[in-house]
Amino acid sequence: MHRAERLHLSGLATVSAPELRAYLASRRSGDRPLATRSLSQALSAIRAFHRYLDQRLDTPNNAVTLVRGPRVRPGAPRPIGEDQVFGLIDEAGDEEDRPEWTAARDQAVLTLLYGCGLRISEALALKRSDAPFPETLRILGKGGKTRLAPVLPAVREATDTYLKSVPFPLAGSEPLFRAARGGPLRPRHVQATVQRLRGRLGLSDRATPHALRHSFATHLLGAGADLRSIQELLGHASLSTTQKYTAVDAAGLLSAYAQSHPRR
Repeated sequence: MHRAERLHLSGLATVSAPELRAYLASRRSGDRPLATRSLSQALSAIRAFHRYLDQRLDTPNNAVTLVRGPRVRPGAPRPIGEDQVFGLIDEAGDEEDRPEWTAARDQAVLTLLYGCGLRISEALALKRSDAPFPETLRILGKGGKTRLAPVLPAVREATDTYLKSVPFPLAGSEPLFRAARGGPLRPRHVQATVQRLRGRLGLSDRATPHALRHSFATHLLGAGADLRSIQELLGHASLSTTQKYTAVDAAGLLSAYAQSHPRR
C-alpha cells in the first residue's frame, strides 16, 4: 500500500478515488503491465471486496463507485471449423469407456448447440415435454426474450437416440438432459466434456461449447445467410452484436484468398 502504513479496516473506508486510480495506473505500467481486460477485472474484484465490507462488516466506501474502469472492446467471436465441429460431435458418440446413453446424451447436446445455435443454458433448460422436437423450438433466451429455432433432422435424430437409451423415467416437466445419477445435467459437465474431447482430437482451447454457437452463425453467414436472419436465430437484441460475425467471415475469406490465388 503506497500509504506506507499497515492498513486496518477503518483505513479501507477512507481509500479515495484518486488513490484507486493511481493504483490502476501503476498496474497498467511497470515491468508486467496488465492488459485492458485484466485491469477491468482487477477493478471489478476491488468493487466486490468493498461490497463485502459494506454488507458484512458495515464499512462502506462510496469512493470506489466513482472510479471508471478502462473501456474494454468486445472481442470477435471465435468459431471453429466445420471439420472440427463434426469431429467433436462424432467423438462424443464414439466414447466406449462409459455408458452408451451418456455418450448419446453428450452427442445430442453438442448437436443441439451447433445445429440450433443455442447457449448451454438454453439447451439444458429444455424439458422432456419439448421432445420429440418439432420443426421449430421456442427458446427462452437472455432477458426473458423468446425466439424460434429451426430444428434440423440431425438434431432431432440425435435427441431421439438419447431418449431411447436414457435409463431414467422422465416426466414432462422435468429437464430433458440428465446427469449420470438422474439429476439435471449441468453446464460444467458440458464444458468438461468438450475439454476432454478436444484434448483427444488435438484441438485448441478455442473449441468450447460456446464456440459451437459462434460456429453456427459464422458457417451460416459463409453459406449466404443474411445478418437479419442470423440475428433472429441467435436472439441478439441488436444487429451490431451480430455484425461481429462479418469480421470473422471476412478473415476467413482473406485467408482462403491468400492460400488459393494463383498469383500468391
